[in-house]
Amino acid sequence: MTDAEDRKPKSDEARSMFLPPAGAAVDGDMSTTSEFAIPEGLAVPKPTGTESETTSEFALPEGLDVSQVPSAEPEGSAFTPPSTYSTKHAPSAFTPPSGIPVVSLTKDVPWQDRMRTMLRMPVAERPAPEPSQRGTDDSGPAVPRVLDLTLRIGELLLAGGEGAEDVEAAMFAVCRSYGLDRCEPNVTFTLLAISYQPSLVDDPVTASRTVRRRGTDYTRLAAVYQLVDDLSDDETAVSLEEAYRRLAEIRRNRHPYPGWALTGASGLLAGAASVLVGGDLIVFVAAALGAMLGDRLAWLCAGRGLPEFYQFTVAATPPAAIGIALTLAHVDVKASAVITGGLFALLPGRALVAGVQDGLTGFYITASARLLEVMYFFVGIVAGVLLVLYFGVQLGARLNPDQALGASDDPVMMIGASMLLSLAFAVLLQQERSTVVWVTLNGGVAWVVYGAMHYVGDISPVASTAAAAGLVGLFGQLLSRYQFASALPYTTAAIGPLLPGSATYFGLLAIAQNEVEPGLVSLSKAVALAMAIAIGVNLGSEISRMFLRIGSAEKRRAAKRTRGF
Repeated sequence: MTDAEDRKPKSDEARSMFLPPAGAAVDGDMSTTSEFAIPEGLAVPKPTGTESETTSEFALPEGLDVSQVPSAEPEGSAFTPPSTYSTKHAPSAFTPPSGIPVVSLTKDVPWQDRMRTMLRMPVAERPAPEPSQRGTDDSGPAVPRVLDLTLRIGELLLAGGEGAEDVEAAMFAVCRSYGLDRCEPNVTFTLLAISYQPSLVDDPVTASRTVRRRGTDYTRLAAVYQLVDDLSDDETAVSLEEAYRRLAEIRRNRHPYPGWALTGASGLLAGAASVLVGGDLIVFVAAALGAMLGDRLAWLCAGRGLPEFYQFTVAATPPAAIGIALTLAHVDVKASAVITGGLFALLPGRALVAGVQDGLTGFYITASARLLEVMYFFVGIVAGVLLVLYFGVQLGARLNPDQALGASDDPVMMIGASMLLSLAFAVLLQQERSTVVWVTLNGGVAWVVYGAMHYVGDISPVASTAAAAGLVGLFGQLLSRYQFASALPYTTAAIGPLLPGSATYFGLLAIAQNEVEPGLVSLSKAVALAMAIAIGVNLGSEISRMFLRIGSAEKRRAAKRTRGF
Protein backbone atom coordinates (compact mmCIF):
# COMPACT_ATOMS: atom_id res chain seq x y z
CA MET A 1 0.00 0.00 0.00
CA THR A 2 1.33 3.34 -1.01
CA ASP A 3 1.55 6.35 1.25
CA ALA A 4 -1.28 8.08 -0.66
CA GLU A 5 -3.58 5.09 -0.21
CA ASP A 6 -2.64 4.94 3.48
CA ARG A 7 -3.68 8.60 4.05
CA LYS A 8 -6.94 8.46 2.04
CA PRO A 9 -9.17 6.55 4.52
CA LYS A 10 -8.07 8.87 7.34
CA SER A 11 -9.07 11.98 5.43
CA ASP A 12 -12.41 10.45 4.48
CA GLU A 13 -13.03 9.53 8.10
CA ALA A 14 -12.20 13.01 9.27
CA ARG A 15 -14.49 14.53 6.71
CA SER A 16 -17.35 12.25 7.69
CA MET A 17 -17.39 13.78 11.19
CA PHE A 18 -18.83 17.02 9.75
CA LEU A 19 -21.37 15.41 7.38
CA PRO A 20 -25.05 15.84 8.26
CA PRO A 21 -27.10 12.83 9.24
CA ALA A 22 -28.67 10.70 6.60
CA GLY A 23 -31.87 12.22 5.27
CA ALA A 24 -31.11 15.74 6.51
CA ALA A 25 -32.01 18.54 4.19
CA VAL A 26 -29.01 20.42 2.96
CA ASP A 27 -29.26 23.93 1.54
CA GLY A 28 -27.36 24.33 -1.66
CA ASP A 29 -24.04 22.69 -1.88
CA MET A 30 -23.27 23.06 1.82
CA SER A 31 -22.53 19.61 3.16
CA THR A 32 -20.81 20.69 6.38
CA THR A 33 -22.64 22.15 9.43
CA SER A 34 -21.59 23.24 12.91
CA GLU A 35 -22.37 21.19 15.97
CA PHE A 36 -24.37 24.21 17.25
CA ALA A 37 -26.84 23.84 14.35
CA ILE A 38 -30.52 23.60 15.29
CA PRO A 39 -31.73 19.97 15.16
CA GLU A 40 -34.28 18.98 12.55
CA GLY A 41 -37.89 19.43 13.58
CA LEU A 42 -37.24 21.99 16.37
CA ALA A 43 -39.51 24.97 15.85
CA VAL A 44 -37.78 28.26 16.70
CA PRO A 45 -39.65 31.57 16.34
CA LYS A 46 -38.01 34.06 14.08
CA PRO A 47 -36.93 37.35 15.67
CA THR A 48 -39.17 40.29 14.92
CA GLY A 49 -37.86 43.64 13.84
CA THR A 50 -34.21 44.48 13.57
CA GLU A 51 -33.31 43.66 17.20
CA SER A 52 -30.29 41.48 17.55
CA GLU A 53 -30.92 37.86 18.48
CA THR A 54 -28.08 37.89 21.02
CA THR A 55 -28.92 39.54 24.38
CA SER A 56 -27.09 40.14 27.65
CA GLU A 57 -27.43 37.80 30.61
CA PHE A 58 -28.84 40.80 32.51
CA ALA A 59 -31.82 41.05 30.16
CA LEU A 60 -35.25 40.58 31.75
CA PRO A 61 -36.96 37.26 30.88
CA GLU A 62 -40.01 37.45 28.64
CA GLY A 63 -43.26 37.69 30.52
CA LEU A 64 -41.75 39.22 33.70
CA ASP A 65 -43.74 42.29 34.68
CA VAL A 66 -41.42 44.98 36.12
CA SER A 67 -42.56 48.48 37.04
CA GLN A 68 -40.92 51.25 35.10
CA VAL A 69 -38.18 53.18 36.94
CA PRO A 70 -38.86 56.93 36.95
CA SER A 71 -36.55 58.94 34.81
CA ALA A 72 -33.47 60.27 36.61
CA GLU A 73 -32.86 63.94 37.19
CA PRO A 74 -30.93 65.73 34.47
CA GLU A 75 -27.26 65.92 35.20
CA GLY A 76 -26.26 69.33 36.53
CA SER A 77 -23.41 71.15 38.22
CA ALA A 78 -21.85 70.05 41.48
CA PHE A 79 -23.27 73.22 42.99
CA THR A 80 -26.85 72.44 41.99
CA PRO A 81 -29.02 72.26 45.12
CA PRO A 82 -30.21 68.69 45.86
CA SER A 83 -33.82 67.97 44.93
CA THR A 84 -34.75 66.90 48.46
CA TYR A 85 -33.39 70.02 50.14
CA SER A 86 -35.99 71.90 52.11
CA THR A 87 -35.58 73.97 55.25
CA LYS A 88 -39.17 73.43 56.41
CA HIS A 89 -39.64 69.82 55.35
CA ALA A 90 -36.29 68.22 56.07
CA PRO A 91 -35.94 64.45 55.55
CA SER A 92 -36.17 62.25 58.59
CA ALA A 93 -32.91 61.93 60.46
CA PHE A 94 -31.17 58.67 61.23
CA THR A 95 -31.65 57.36 64.76
CA PRO A 96 -28.77 55.25 66.10
CA PRO A 97 -29.59 52.01 67.96
CA SER A 98 -28.44 53.48 71.26
CA GLY A 99 -30.82 56.41 70.94
CA ILE A 100 -30.14 60.13 70.92
CA PRO A 101 -29.40 61.89 74.22
CA VAL A 102 -31.54 64.86 75.12
CA VAL A 103 -29.61 68.06 74.48
CA SER A 104 -31.07 71.47 75.10
CA LEU A 105 -29.09 74.52 74.03
CA THR A 106 -30.25 77.64 75.78
CA LYS A 107 -30.30 80.81 73.73
CA ASP A 108 -29.07 83.15 76.44
CA VAL A 109 -25.47 81.95 76.19
CA PRO A 110 -23.02 83.21 73.54
CA TRP A 111 -23.23 81.54 70.17
CA GLN A 112 -19.54 80.55 70.44
CA ASP A 113 -20.28 78.17 73.29
CA ARG A 114 -23.41 76.74 71.67
CA MET A 115 -21.68 76.08 68.37
CA ARG A 116 -18.57 74.67 70.05
CA THR A 117 -20.77 72.28 72.03
CA MET A 118 -22.49 71.05 68.88
CA LEU A 119 -19.25 70.67 66.97
CA ARG A 120 -17.98 68.30 69.65
CA MET A 121 -21.04 66.07 69.18
CA PRO A 122 -21.43 63.43 66.48
CA VAL A 123 -23.59 64.53 63.57
CA ALA A 124 -26.37 62.09 64.49
CA GLU A 125 -26.62 63.46 68.04
CA ARG A 126 -26.92 67.15 67.20
CA PRO A 127 -30.32 68.69 67.86
CA ALA A 128 -32.23 69.68 64.75
CA PRO A 129 -32.27 73.42 64.01
CA GLU A 130 -35.40 75.47 64.18
CA PRO A 131 -37.02 76.41 60.86
CA SER A 132 -34.97 79.14 59.25
CA GLN A 133 -36.73 82.40 58.46
CA ARG A 134 -34.04 83.66 56.11
CA GLY A 135 -35.15 81.67 53.07
CA THR A 136 -37.31 83.25 50.44
CA ASP A 137 -39.37 80.10 49.81
CA ASP A 138 -39.72 76.51 50.90
CA SER A 139 -36.56 75.50 49.07
CA GLY A 140 -34.49 77.81 51.26
CA PRO A 141 -31.35 79.62 50.16
CA ALA A 142 -28.97 78.16 47.61
CA VAL A 143 -26.58 75.78 49.29
CA PRO A 144 -23.49 76.86 47.28
CA ARG A 145 -24.01 80.52 48.19
CA VAL A 146 -24.35 79.71 51.89
CA LEU A 147 -21.15 77.64 51.78
CA ASP A 148 -19.34 80.41 49.91
CA LEU A 149 -20.41 83.00 52.49
CA THR A 150 -19.30 80.66 55.27
CA LEU A 151 -15.86 80.18 53.73
CA ARG A 152 -15.36 83.91 53.22
CA ILE A 153 -16.20 84.63 56.86
CA GLY A 154 -13.88 81.85 58.02
CA GLU A 155 -11.10 83.21 55.82
CA LEU A 156 -11.25 86.64 57.49
CA LEU A 157 -11.21 85.09 60.95
CA LEU A 158 -8.31 82.73 60.24
CA ALA A 159 -6.28 85.43 58.49
CA GLY A 160 -6.83 87.70 61.50
CA GLY A 161 -5.20 85.22 63.87
CA GLU A 162 -8.25 83.53 65.37
CA GLY A 163 -7.88 79.98 66.71
CA ALA A 164 -8.96 77.05 64.56
CA GLU A 165 -11.70 75.93 66.96
CA ASP A 166 -13.27 79.39 67.07
CA VAL A 167 -13.14 79.60 63.26
CA GLU A 168 -14.95 76.28 62.95
CA ALA A 169 -17.56 77.43 65.48
CA ALA A 170 -18.20 80.60 63.47
CA MET A 171 -18.50 78.68 60.20
CA PHE A 172 -20.91 76.20 61.76
CA ALA A 173 -22.98 79.08 63.17
CA VAL A 174 -23.34 80.68 59.72
CA CYS A 175 -24.42 77.42 58.09
CA ARG A 176 -26.84 76.57 60.86
CA SER A 177 -28.41 80.03 60.77
CA TYR A 178 -29.50 79.30 57.20
CA GLY A 179 -30.85 75.83 57.97
CA LEU A 180 -27.81 73.74 56.98
CA ASP A 181 -27.37 71.59 60.07
CA ARG A 182 -25.63 68.55 58.54
CA CYS A 183 -22.42 70.39 57.73
CA GLU A 184 -18.83 69.70 58.74
CA PRO A 185 -16.28 72.57 58.66
CA ASN A 186 -12.58 71.78 58.58
CA VAL A 187 -9.85 74.33 59.28
CA THR A 188 -6.12 74.03 58.75
CA PHE A 189 -3.41 76.68 58.65
CA THR A 190 -3.96 77.69 55.01
CA LEU A 191 -7.05 75.76 53.88
CA LEU A 192 -10.73 76.04 54.78
CA ALA A 193 -13.17 73.35 53.71
CA ILE A 194 -16.81 72.63 54.47
CA SER A 195 -19.07 69.76 53.45
CA TYR A 196 -22.87 69.66 53.61
CA GLN A 197 -25.04 66.56 53.16
CA PRO A 198 -28.81 67.15 53.05
CA SER A 199 -29.62 63.58 54.11
CA LEU A 200 -28.13 60.11 54.20
CA VAL A 201 -29.27 59.38 50.65
CA ASP A 202 -28.24 62.64 48.97
CA ASP A 203 -24.86 63.52 47.57
CA PRO A 204 -22.79 65.90 49.72
CA VAL A 205 -21.79 69.37 48.52
CA THR A 206 -18.20 70.35 49.35
CA ALA A 207 -16.37 73.66 48.91
CA SER A 208 -12.96 74.93 49.98
CA ARG A 209 -10.99 78.17 50.11
CA THR A 210 -7.28 78.92 50.54
CA VAL A 211 -5.95 81.60 52.90
CA ARG A 212 -2.99 83.21 51.17
CA ARG A 213 -2.62 86.54 52.98
CA ARG A 214 -2.62 87.27 56.69
CA GLY A 215 -2.96 90.61 58.37
CA THR A 216 -3.43 91.89 61.90
CA ASP A 217 -6.59 93.97 62.16
CA TYR A 218 -8.67 93.28 65.24
CA THR A 219 -11.22 95.94 64.21
CA ARG A 220 -12.08 93.85 61.18
CA LEU A 221 -12.11 90.75 63.37
CA ALA A 222 -14.63 92.35 65.72
CA ALA A 223 -16.83 93.37 62.76
CA VAL A 224 -16.87 89.78 61.46
CA TYR A 225 -17.86 88.54 64.92
CA GLN A 226 -20.69 91.06 65.02
CA LEU A 227 -21.92 89.78 61.66
CA VAL A 228 -21.86 86.17 62.85
CA ASP A 229 -23.67 87.21 66.03
CA ASP A 230 -26.42 88.89 64.00
CA LEU A 231 -26.75 85.82 61.79
CA SER A 232 -27.05 83.58 64.85
CA ASP A 233 -29.75 85.76 66.41
CA ASP A 234 -33.23 84.46 65.57
CA GLU A 235 -34.74 87.90 66.03
CA THR A 236 -32.43 89.48 63.45
CA ALA A 237 -33.36 88.47 59.90
CA VAL A 238 -30.24 88.88 57.76
CA SER A 239 -30.65 87.70 54.18
CA LEU A 240 -27.84 86.33 52.08
CA GLU A 241 -27.64 89.52 50.05
CA GLU A 242 -27.43 91.62 53.20
CA ALA A 243 -24.74 89.34 54.65
CA TYR A 244 -22.68 89.60 51.45
CA ARG A 245 -23.06 93.38 51.49
CA ARG A 246 -21.88 93.69 55.09
CA LEU A 247 -18.98 91.33 54.40
CA ALA A 248 -17.89 93.47 51.45
CA GLU A 249 -17.99 96.57 53.65
CA ILE A 250 -15.83 94.82 56.25
CA ARG A 251 -13.25 93.99 53.60
CA ARG A 252 -13.20 97.55 52.23
CA ASN A 253 -12.93 99.27 55.61
CA ARG A 254 -9.68 101.08 56.19
CA HIS A 255 -7.54 100.45 59.22
CA PRO A 256 -8.48 102.61 62.22
CA TYR A 257 -4.92 103.92 62.70
CA PRO A 258 -2.67 105.45 60.01
CA GLY A 259 0.87 104.31 59.30
CA TRP A 260 2.56 107.04 61.33
CA ALA A 261 0.47 106.06 64.38
CA LEU A 262 1.63 102.45 64.05
CA THR A 263 5.26 103.55 63.85
CA GLY A 264 4.84 105.72 66.92
CA ALA A 265 3.13 102.87 68.76
CA SER A 266 6.06 100.56 68.05
CA GLY A 267 8.39 103.18 69.53
CA LEU A 268 6.24 103.59 72.65
CA LEU A 269 6.11 99.83 73.07
CA ALA A 270 9.90 99.49 72.92
CA GLY A 271 10.43 102.45 75.26
CA ALA A 272 7.95 101.11 77.83
CA ALA A 273 9.56 97.68 77.66
CA SER A 274 12.99 99.18 78.31
CA VAL A 275 11.63 100.89 81.42
CA LEU A 276 10.24 97.56 82.65
CA VAL A 277 13.77 96.11 82.63
CA GLY A 278 15.32 99.04 84.50
CA GLY A 279 15.93 101.70 81.86
CA ASP A 280 15.81 105.46 82.36
CA LEU A 281 14.68 108.33 80.15
CA ILE A 282 17.70 108.12 77.80
CA VAL A 283 17.13 104.38 77.41
CA PHE A 284 13.45 105.04 76.72
CA VAL A 285 14.25 107.47 73.91
CA ALA A 286 16.98 105.26 72.41
CA ALA A 287 14.78 102.15 72.41
CA ALA A 288 11.89 104.09 70.88
CA LEU A 289 14.08 105.47 68.07
CA GLY A 290 15.51 102.03 67.32
CA ALA A 291 12.06 100.41 67.20
CA MET A 292 10.61 103.12 64.93
CA LEU A 293 13.57 102.88 62.56
CA GLY A 294 13.20 99.10 62.45
CA ASP A 295 9.47 99.44 61.76
CA ARG A 296 10.09 101.74 58.78
CA LEU A 297 12.73 99.39 57.40
CA ALA A 298 10.32 96.47 57.75
CA TRP A 299 7.65 98.44 55.83
CA LEU A 300 10.21 99.15 53.11
CA CYS A 301 11.05 95.45 52.80
CA ALA A 302 7.36 94.57 52.72
CA GLY A 303 6.83 97.01 49.87
CA ARG A 304 9.62 95.30 47.93
CA GLY A 305 7.92 91.93 48.38
CA LEU A 306 10.43 90.36 50.77
CA PRO A 307 9.09 87.51 52.99
CA GLU A 308 8.33 88.18 56.64
CA PHE A 309 11.44 86.30 57.73
CA TYR A 310 13.68 89.01 56.23
CA GLN A 311 11.37 91.74 57.51
CA PHE A 312 11.90 90.53 61.09
CA THR A 313 15.64 90.26 60.47
CA VAL A 314 15.90 93.83 59.21
CA ALA A 315 13.63 95.21 61.96
CA ALA A 316 15.79 93.65 64.69
CA THR A 317 19.01 95.35 63.60
CA PRO A 318 18.38 99.06 64.47
CA PRO A 319 17.73 98.61 68.23
CA ALA A 320 20.78 96.39 68.54
CA ALA A 321 22.87 98.84 66.51
CA ILE A 322 21.82 101.77 68.74
CA GLY A 323 22.71 99.77 71.86
CA ILE A 324 26.14 98.93 70.43
CA ALA A 325 26.68 102.57 69.42
CA LEU A 326 25.89 103.80 72.95
CA THR A 327 28.34 101.27 74.37
CA LEU A 328 31.12 102.28 71.98
CA ALA A 329 30.46 105.96 72.79
CA HIS A 330 30.91 105.15 76.51
CA VAL A 331 27.51 106.61 77.37
CA ASP A 332 26.52 105.67 80.89
CA VAL A 333 23.28 103.89 80.02
CA LYS A 334 22.07 100.31 80.05
CA ALA A 335 22.61 99.28 76.43
CA SER A 336 21.11 95.90 77.24
CA ALA A 337 17.84 97.61 78.16
CA VAL A 338 17.79 99.38 74.80
CA ILE A 339 18.20 96.12 72.88
CA THR A 340 15.71 94.31 75.09
CA GLY A 341 13.09 97.01 74.53
CA GLY A 342 13.51 96.68 70.77
CA LEU A 343 13.02 92.92 70.98
CA PHE A 344 9.70 93.35 72.80
CA ALA A 345 8.21 95.00 69.73
CA LEU A 346 9.15 92.04 67.52
CA LEU A 347 8.40 88.93 69.55
CA PRO A 348 5.44 87.11 67.91
CA GLY A 349 3.29 86.70 71.01
CA ARG A 350 0.02 86.64 69.06
CA ALA A 351 1.05 83.74 66.82
CA LEU A 352 2.54 81.87 69.77
CA VAL A 353 -0.67 82.03 71.82
CA ALA A 354 -2.79 80.98 68.84
CA GLY A 355 -0.48 78.05 68.05
CA VAL A 356 -0.47 76.69 71.59
CA GLN A 357 -4.24 77.15 71.83
CA ASP A 358 -4.77 75.10 68.65
CA GLY A 359 -2.57 72.34 70.05
CA LEU A 360 -4.41 72.24 73.36
CA THR A 361 -7.80 72.05 71.62
CA GLY A 362 -6.79 69.16 69.34
CA PHE A 363 -5.92 70.96 66.07
CA TYR A 364 -2.42 69.55 65.85
CA ILE A 365 -1.76 70.25 62.16
CA THR A 366 -2.69 73.91 62.50
CA ALA A 367 -0.79 74.17 65.79
CA SER A 368 2.35 72.70 64.20
CA ALA A 369 2.15 75.16 61.32
CA ARG A 370 1.64 78.14 63.63
CA LEU A 371 4.50 77.14 65.91
CA LEU A 372 6.74 76.58 62.90
CA GLU A 373 5.87 80.10 61.75
CA VAL A 374 6.79 81.42 65.21
CA MET A 375 10.09 79.56 65.02
CA TYR A 376 10.93 81.14 61.67
CA PHE A 377 10.11 84.61 63.01
CA PHE A 378 12.25 83.98 66.07
CA VAL A 379 15.14 82.74 63.93
CA GLY A 380 14.87 85.92 61.85
CA ILE A 381 15.09 88.05 64.99
CA VAL A 382 18.03 85.98 66.23
CA ALA A 383 19.86 86.41 62.93
CA GLY A 384 19.43 90.19 62.92
CA VAL A 385 20.49 90.70 66.54
CA LEU A 386 23.37 88.23 66.38
CA LEU A 387 24.74 89.91 63.27
CA VAL A 388 24.88 93.30 64.98
CA LEU A 389 26.19 91.91 68.28
CA TYR A 390 28.96 90.01 66.50
CA PHE A 391 30.24 93.11 64.73
CA GLY A 392 29.87 95.11 67.95
CA VAL A 393 32.02 92.64 69.86
CA GLN A 394 34.60 92.72 67.07
CA LEU A 395 34.69 96.52 67.30
CA GLY A 396 35.41 96.35 71.00
CA ALA A 397 32.01 96.89 72.54
CA ARG A 398 32.01 95.56 76.10
CA LEU A 399 28.67 93.91 76.65
CA ASN A 400 28.25 91.88 79.79
CA PRO A 401 25.97 88.85 79.33
CA ASP A 402 25.83 88.38 83.11
CA GLN A 403 24.41 91.84 83.66
CA ALA A 404 21.06 91.54 85.41
CA LEU A 405 18.25 93.73 84.24
CA GLY A 406 16.14 94.38 87.29
CA ALA A 407 12.92 96.24 87.77
CA SER A 408 12.70 99.73 89.10
CA ASP A 409 12.12 100.44 92.77
CA ASP A 410 9.06 102.54 91.93
CA PRO A 411 6.08 100.17 91.52
CA VAL A 412 3.83 102.95 90.24
CA MET A 413 6.22 103.68 87.38
CA MET A 414 6.42 99.97 86.55
CA ILE A 415 2.64 99.61 86.44
CA GLY A 416 2.39 102.71 84.27
CA ALA A 417 5.06 101.35 81.90
CA SER A 418 3.22 98.01 81.61
CA MET A 419 -0.06 99.75 80.83
CA LEU A 420 1.65 101.97 78.24
CA LEU A 421 3.15 98.86 76.65
CA SER A 422 -0.28 97.21 76.43
CA LEU A 423 -1.78 100.38 74.98
CA ALA A 424 0.88 100.59 72.26
CA PHE A 425 0.49 96.89 71.52
CA ALA A 426 -3.28 97.36 71.11
CA VAL A 427 -2.71 100.13 68.57
CA LEU A 428 -0.29 97.90 66.62
CA LEU A 429 -2.98 95.21 66.52
CA GLN A 430 -5.47 97.71 65.01
CA GLN A 431 -7.97 97.26 67.82
CA GLU A 432 -11.18 99.21 68.24
CA ARG A 433 -10.86 102.28 70.42
CA SER A 434 -13.54 100.94 72.75
CA THR A 435 -11.39 97.89 73.60
CA VAL A 436 -8.10 99.74 74.09
CA VAL A 437 -9.00 100.89 77.62
CA TRP A 438 -10.00 97.40 78.74
CA VAL A 439 -6.89 95.71 77.38
CA THR A 440 -4.70 98.42 78.93
CA LEU A 441 -6.21 97.73 82.35
CA ASN A 442 -5.83 93.99 81.77
CA GLY A 443 -2.13 94.45 81.02
CA GLY A 444 -1.66 96.45 84.21
CA VAL A 445 -3.33 93.70 86.25
CA ALA A 446 -1.05 91.13 84.64
CA TRP A 447 2.08 93.02 85.62
CA VAL A 448 0.82 93.59 89.18
CA VAL A 449 0.30 89.85 89.62
CA TYR A 450 3.66 89.01 88.07
CA GLY A 451 5.52 91.61 90.14
CA ALA A 452 3.83 90.55 93.37
CA MET A 453 4.68 86.89 92.84
CA HIS A 454 8.19 87.25 91.41
CA TYR A 455 9.71 90.34 93.03
CA VAL A 456 7.85 90.29 96.34
CA GLY A 457 7.06 86.60 96.81
CA ASP A 458 10.35 85.41 95.24
CA ILE A 459 8.53 82.83 93.08
CA SER A 460 10.11 81.53 89.89
CA PRO A 461 9.51 83.71 86.83
CA VAL A 462 7.94 80.83 84.89
CA ALA A 463 5.28 80.18 87.54
CA SER A 464 4.66 83.90 88.00
CA THR A 465 4.28 84.38 84.25
CA ALA A 466 1.85 81.46 83.98
CA ALA A 467 -0.33 82.81 86.81
CA ALA A 468 -0.40 86.33 85.36
CA ALA A 469 -1.20 85.01 81.88
CA GLY A 470 -3.97 82.88 83.36
CA LEU A 471 -5.64 85.98 84.79
CA VAL A 472 -5.24 87.70 81.42
CA GLY A 473 -7.05 84.81 79.71
CA LEU A 474 -9.74 84.69 82.40
CA PHE A 475 -10.55 88.41 82.29
CA GLY A 476 -10.24 88.53 78.51
CA GLN A 477 -12.70 85.69 78.07
CA LEU A 478 -15.20 87.26 80.48
CA LEU A 479 -14.95 90.64 78.76
CA SER A 480 -15.45 89.07 75.35
CA ARG A 481 -18.57 87.27 76.60
CA TYR A 482 -20.12 90.55 77.72
CA GLN A 483 -19.40 92.03 74.29
CA PHE A 484 -20.26 88.84 72.32
CA ALA A 485 -16.94 89.25 70.52
CA SER A 486 -13.60 87.52 70.12
CA ALA A 487 -11.31 87.20 73.13
CA LEU A 488 -8.16 88.08 71.16
CA PRO A 489 -8.53 91.89 71.43
CA TYR A 490 -8.74 91.57 75.23
CA THR A 491 -5.85 89.13 75.74
CA THR A 492 -3.17 89.50 73.06
CA ALA A 493 -2.06 93.04 73.91
CA ALA A 494 -2.33 92.38 77.65
CA ILE A 495 0.40 89.73 77.54
CA GLY A 496 2.90 92.24 76.12
CA PRO A 497 4.57 93.05 79.48
CA LEU A 498 5.12 89.33 80.09
CA LEU A 499 7.02 88.56 76.88
CA PRO A 500 10.54 87.14 77.45
CA GLY A 501 12.57 89.94 75.91
CA SER A 502 15.46 90.05 78.39
CA ALA A 503 15.98 86.28 78.43
CA THR A 504 16.09 86.27 74.64
CA TYR A 505 18.64 89.09 74.51
CA PHE A 506 21.03 87.59 77.05
CA GLY A 507 20.89 84.24 75.31
CA LEU A 508 21.81 85.83 71.97
CA LEU A 509 24.57 87.91 73.56
CA ALA A 510 26.17 84.87 75.18
CA ILE A 511 26.14 82.99 71.88
CA ALA A 512 27.71 85.98 70.10
CA GLN A 513 30.57 85.92 72.64
CA ASN A 514 31.16 82.17 72.11
CA GLU A 515 29.54 81.21 75.39
CA VAL A 516 27.18 78.70 73.87
CA GLU A 517 26.10 76.80 76.97
CA PRO A 518 24.92 79.83 79.01
CA GLY A 519 23.29 81.18 75.87
CA LEU A 520 21.30 78.02 75.30
CA VAL A 521 20.24 78.01 78.95
CA SER A 522 18.95 81.57 78.63
CA LEU A 523 17.15 80.80 75.37
CA SER A 524 15.57 77.74 77.00
CA LYS A 525 14.31 80.02 79.75
CA ALA A 526 12.82 82.31 77.10
CA VAL A 527 11.04 79.36 75.48
CA ALA A 528 9.71 78.24 78.87
CA LEU A 529 8.36 81.73 79.58
CA ALA A 530 6.71 81.88 76.17
CA MET A 531 5.03 78.51 76.69
CA ALA A 532 3.91 79.59 80.17
CA ILE A 533 2.26 82.66 78.63
CA ALA A 534 0.43 80.66 75.98
CA ILE A 535 -0.70 77.86 78.29
CA GLY A 536 -1.72 80.34 81.00
CA VAL A 537 -3.90 82.34 78.59
CA ASN A 538 -5.59 79.20 77.30
CA LEU A 539 -6.10 77.79 80.79
CA GLY A 540 -7.66 81.03 81.96
CA SER A 541 -10.07 80.94 79.03
CA GLU A 542 -11.05 77.35 79.80
CA ILE A 543 -11.60 78.16 83.48
CA SER A 544 -13.91 81.02 82.54
CA ARG A 545 -15.96 78.67 80.35
CA MET A 546 -16.33 76.24 83.23
CA PHE A 547 -18.35 78.84 85.14
CA LEU A 548 -20.52 79.77 82.18
CA ARG A 549 -23.73 77.98 81.29
CA ILE A 550 -23.03 76.05 78.12
CA GLY A 551 -26.58 74.78 77.70
CA SER A 552 -25.78 71.13 77.15
CA ALA A 553 -26.91 68.18 79.25
CA GLU A 554 -23.38 66.82 79.03
CA LYS A 555 -21.79 70.25 79.49
CA ARG A 556 -18.78 70.92 77.30
CA ARG A 557 -17.86 67.44 76.29
CA ALA A 558 -14.30 67.13 75.08
CA ALA A 559 -12.98 64.69 72.53
CA LYS A 560 -12.03 61.35 74.03
CA ARG A 561 -8.48 60.45 73.08
CA THR A 562 -7.18 56.92 72.87
CA ARG A 563 -4.66 56.40 75.66
CA GLY A 564 -4.64 52.68 76.14
CA PHE A 565 -8.40 52.25 76.53
